[in-house]
Amino acid sequence: MRTVITGGAGFVGSHLCERFLTEGHEVVCVDNLITGSLVNVEGLKASGRFTYVQHDISKPLEVEGPVDNVLHFASPASPVDYLRHPIQTLKVGSLGTHNTLGLAKAKNARFLMASTSEVYGDPVVHPQTEDYWGNVNPIGIRGCYDEAKRFSEAITMAYHRYHKVNTHIVRIFNTYGPRMRLDDGRVVPNLMAQALRGEPMTVYGDGSQTRSFCYVSDLVEGIYRLLFADFHGPVNCGNPNEVSILEFAKEIQGLLGKPCAIVFKPLPQDDPKVRRPDITRAQTLLGWEPKVERHEGMKRTMEYFKSKV
Repeated sequence: MRTVITGGAGFVGSHLCERFLTEGHEVVCVDNLITGSLVNVEGLKASGRFTYVQHDISKPLEVEGPVDNVLHFASPASPVDYLRHPIQTLKVGSLGTHNTLGLAKAKNARFLMASTSEVYGDPVVHPQTEDYWGNVNPIGIRGCYDEAKRFSEAITMAYHRYHKVNTHIVRIFNTYGPRMRLDDGRVVPNLMAQALRGEPMTVYGDGSQTRSFCYVSDLVEGIYRLLFADFHGPVNCGNPNEVSILEFAKEIQGLLGKPCAIVFKPLPQDDPKVRRPDITRAQTLLGWEPKVERHEGMKRTMEYFKSKV
């Protein structure tokens, strides 16, 4: 099989490239490196089945030869990144999704797009099921990302219904693991980097807001199963084991093995107060649920960051 992965040099995308190569696929990785890095995929070239194409998927992409699968994972995905690149974020979610759907249609390929738990906004339904329509501020500072992904889902379903493209949508909840950037602004690299540098860890608000952290290998397994499933609606992929940010910071202190100060700062605008996936659909359709316990995943991630600080 031949698989095209946009955003393939990013955190999740590079792990997907690796998984599809392991499964025997030929992989075409497309990335403009706005947030990705070639370091993430440099070890994949030795397979002889890996090709890197530097390209902004907001512009049309031509791929010669057959394509069996198209996975659209290109997008800034952390608040720091999409607040720095709001226009690019909107374009990759709209024009980029249109272009990748067009490629899948032309090649009669399976299509899977990376959506996000952010389509639920600051939810008033907890935990979040795929049937919940969300509580999003479309003109808030986070709207560039939230609405880009909501549009991506809408056009993906339109291509499925109108053009009969074999589409799939994964709604990704907080994911962590090796190859995250230290400066990407998300809670795991933020807190771990500060702790490893001996700096106070920054907790926003009073730390009572919750997140659910899924280790990257678990997410990749869910995505791989979803691509080949006979289902076209959105599917949550995340770890339903919910933890407060303050408690999470204390867990990092425990991993570090020494005291680390915690400082509190105001909660950012439109920051979700709770986040936990209902994964009943993934369990039922895919036979999938996370396997890596948070303590083990955090230990592996901390070891990776130690080499980067």
